[in-house]
Parts: sequence; structure tokens; C-alpha cells
Amino acid sequence: MRVELTRFMMAYKFACDEINTKINILSDEFNYIHDYNPIEHVKSRVKSPESIFKKVLRKGYDFSLDSIRENIRDIAGVRITCSFISDIYVLSDMLKNQGDIKIVEVKDYIKNPKPNGYQSLHMIVEIPIFMTDRTENTYVEIQIRTIAMDFWASLEHKIYYKYNKEIPERLANELRNAAVVAAELDRKMEQLQKEVSAIKEENEEETGLAFLENGQIPTILMKTLSEYQKKIEQE
Repeated sequence: MRVELTRFMMAYKFACDEINTKINILSDEFNYIHDYNPIEHVKSRVKSPESIFKKVLRKGYDFSLDSIRENIRDIAGVRITCSFISDIYVLSDMLKNQGDIKIVEVKDYIKNPKPNGYQSLHMIVEIPIFMTDRTENTYVEIQIRTIAMDFWASLEHKIYYKYNKEIPERLANELRNAAVVAAELDRKMEQLQKEVSAIKEENEEETGLAFLENGQIPTILMKTLSEYQKKIEQE
């Protein structure tokens, strides 16, 4: 039983590692192609056995490992913080396109915020973990949010924890108002980012045309060709 419980928990650790690896690959490729990284930071965690059993008791599930595996789908959790709201959906689409990731459930609390003002995109995914003697299809909860959403959620959690999840209605209203302000900040920053990107693209296009008119090869193209040539020579 000890061995099976250890392997049970290890599968969720490996699942977090697998998702983190995929995110790093997507981030590096996106950064190389677009010269922009949509991910600010990534955190992952595996629930402790104590936390798992408390949730099993609270939900009234059976204590067998099969029951826990099927019913408790947030044992492995990965939280991704993005720069802008549009980045959240770009990243979620990239994850959905991964061949070995099965999308089990998606809850969009950005388009439909929770009553307390909470915003985030939640995905429950299932990925195969290849053990020495079997394949474990393991659930992982992925939360994707902006910096402002993460800031609000973190402080909201601390406030509720301090007051044992019971706070005066006035404070609850203030928290909801703060969530509205955070959402407005996200929209404003995204609009600024779009305007800056448009100016940058316009300048790059003008620079590229100037190079072509003078019969010169743009620097970025020369750099890419040079890197490709070195790669061929090494092979």
C-alpha cells in the first residue's frame, strides 16, 4: 500500500513536470518567432496527502485510490501568469493543440467572473504519464490569469483566510469593486500594448522597404540565414 500510494503521488509530480516542460517549449518558440514572451511566470504544486484526504471527506468520496484519482482532479495544479488577457487565450489554444493533452473541462471566469469578482481561465486536462510498468492518465488543473488577476486573487485569499472566510458585506463589496478596477487595468494595458505593437510593425515595415529599395538584405534576415548556415555546417 505504501508503494502504491507513493507511485500515486509521483504520477502527479511527473504530470506537473510534463506540463511545465510543454509550457517552456511553447514559451521559447513563441518568443523566438514573435520576439515576445506571453508568460510572466509559472507555478506548480501537488496537493499534500492530508489536503487530499480532507477534500475526500468533505466531498464524501470513497477512500480508494481509483475513486480519488477520478474525483479529485486538482491534485496536480499549474498556474500560469500572463501579461495580457489575449495571451491567456493564445496560450490555452496552444495547449489544446498538443496531441497528447486531452481537454476534460474548461471554465472561463474571465468572460463570466465569479460573484466575488474572481477572474481566471481554468482547464482540467488529462495527460499520459509513462511509468516503468504502466501508463497513468493523470489529471492536471491549469489556471491561466493576468498579473492583475493574480494579484487580486492572492490578496483576496489572504483576506478571506484571515477572517475565516467570513467578512462583512461592506468588505465583500470593496473586493468586488477592486476586481472591477483590476479588470479595467487589464483592458487598458492591453489597448496600450496593441497600439505600441502597431507602431512597431509600421516602423519595421518601413525599415524593410528601405533596405529592399537600396538593394540591401534586412539585418534580421541576414542573422536568420547565418544561424541556419551554422546549423547545417554543424550537422
